[in-house]
Amino acid sequence: MQNWQATAPLFDCNYIFPEPCVADPKGLGLIAIGADLSPQTLLCAYSQGLFPWFNEDEPIAWWSPEPRCVLKPTYFIPSRSLKRLAKSSTWHWSVNNAFEEVIHACSLPRSYTEDTWIHDEMIQAYIDLHELGYAHSFEVWDDKTLIGGLYGLKIGQIYFGESMFHRQSNASKVAFWALNNFCQHTQVQLIDCQLPNPHLKSLGAGSIPRETFLLILKDLVAQKSKNWCDFSSYKYQVNQLPKTLIP
Repeated sequence: MQNWQATAPLFDCNYIFPEPCVADPKGLGLIAIGADLSPQTLLCAYSQGLFPWFNEDEPIAWWSPEPRCVLKPTYFIPSRSLKRLAKSSTWHWSVNNAFEEVIHACSLPRSYTEDTWIHDEMIQAYIDLHELGYAHSFEVWDDKTLIGGLYGLKIGQIYFGESMFHRQSNASKVAFWALNNFCQHTQVQLIDCQLPNPHLKSLGAGSIPRETFLLILKDLVAQKSKNWCDFSSYKYQVNQLPKTLIP
C-alpha cells in the first residue's frame, strides 16, 4: 500500500490509506490493496470513504466509487404497492435481533450467479464490528421466521449499507423502508449505498461526486447520534411504517 498525504483519520489503525481523489484521479474506484479486516482498520477506512470488496481468493481491495450513490432518509420513496402491502401486513421489523443470521443470508449466492463477495473472512469481520456496536442489521419477520433484512455499519450520523436479502417478495424493501424511518428518528442524516443501480434510484437514491461525498463524510462521522444497540430488544409492526417514522 502506498503512502499518500491525507488528513488525520477519525480512527487509529496500522495503515495509512491513500486519499481517494489523489490515488484514483480517473475515478475507477480502486484505491488500495492490502491491509487487514480488523475492526480498527475497517472503521478507519469507512470513516475516510473506503470499503472492502474482493473475492475470497484475492487480496483485500479497498474501493471509493466515483460517483457515490447516497440517499437522504427523508428522500426515501416507498412505492404505492409497497405502501399497500405494509398497510395490510402482519409482519414485524427489528434492529439487531439477528445480525449473524442476516449476514449469512446476505452471503448466499443470488439466482443469477454462484459467486459471493461476502465470504467467511468478511462475515467474521462484520460480526466483530457488530459486537463492538458499529455494525447493525434490520430484520423483517413473518411471525418468528426471518424473511428479509439488511446490514451495514453506522459511524456518527451516516449509515454505510452493505447488503440485503429477501425470502418473501418485498421483504428487503420493507427492511430498507424501516432503515430510512429509523435513521430519521435517530439523527442519522445519510445512507451510503456505495454503487448506483436502477433499484436504488427508484427508492430515492442519487449519485453525487466522490469529492462532495468525502467532504460531507468528514463532518457526519464526527457527529453524535443515538445508540442503535439500545433498540435491539424490540420488534415493530410493519403496518405502522406508512403512519409514523418513530419506532
